[in-house]
Amino acid sequence: MTRQNVQASIRQYRTSDAAEVGRRAGDATSGFPPIARQIKGFQAWYLIDSGNGTLTTITICDDESGIEESVDKAREWVGENAADLVEGSPTVTNGPIEAQS
Repeated sequence: MTRQNVQASIRQYRTSDAAEVGRRAGDATSGFPPIARQIKGFQAWYLIDSGNGTLTTITICDDESGIEESVDKAREWVGENAADLVEGSPTVTNGPIEAQS
C-alpha cells in the first residue's frame, strides 16, 4: 500500500552517557510530543533506544513542510533539554514513505 506524500524523519543521536538514556527517555516522551502535535500534518513520533548509547526518533507527517518543521522543533528541544546528553548533531534522514504494511 502506497501512501502519497506522507513523509518520515529519522534522527539518530549519539549520547554521552548510555546509562542515562533510559532515565531521561521520559523527559523526551513528555516534552517533545506536545510540541510535535502542534505541527500541521503531524501523525506520529517514536523514540527508540537503539543500544550502545544511541537514540533514534521517527516522526511521521503528512508532507515535507511538516517534517522540516519537526526537524527544527526537535533541534530546539534537544538544545534546550538534552544538550548535556547528546554528542554533536544527529544523523537525519528525511523522505517520503514509499510503502507500508
